[in-house]
Amino acid sequence: MRAYACRMNYAFIDGQNLYRGTQESGWKIDHRRFRIYLQDKYKVDEARYFLGFVSDNQQGLYENLERAGFVLSFREHSIGALGSKKGNVDTDLVFEVMRMLVEKEKLDKAFIVSGDGDYKRLANFLIRKGKFGKMLFPNKKFVSSVYKKLGLEYVDYLGNENVRAKIARTSREEAP
Repeated sequence: MRAYACRMNYAFIDGQNLYRGTQESGWKIDHRRFRIYLQDKYKVDEARYFLGFVSDNQQGLYENLERAGFVLSFREHSIGALGSKKGNVDTDLVFEVMRMLVEKEKLDKAFIVSGDGDYKRLANFLIRKGKFGKMLFPNKKFVSSVYKKLGLEYVDYLGNENVRAKIARTSREEAP
């Protein structure tokens, strides 16, 4: 009898895009509730959260993300460039998805959380390979126009009222 490897769904989150998208819409995400939403709605087994770089003053955020169940991935920068660089985790996120495919890891479906157009080619590739879940856009207003031809079955909006009610931080909650 042949043993089959257990397939897993992964979320790949552009942290800066998620943060800015929700902030610009006037709400804050509750990371614990968001992680539960990804598990319940999309059966995401592992959620990888991509961040710009390590900063001592953001330690509370990193701990909150880890407690919520995210695997953190930081962008590498040279010491001299840390103060002037933006996060720009796009290449790291794309590389990680492609690495998993090449190394034949247990990737069943990939869910990407971002609104910028940098992931369109990756989405198209994953669709062709049968490995794409959805693009989860933090802010409907700022979704890149390159996604207009992506079928509705491949998109969801975190800012929709019913989704936002499940994942937004309430005023009485305290979190970094």
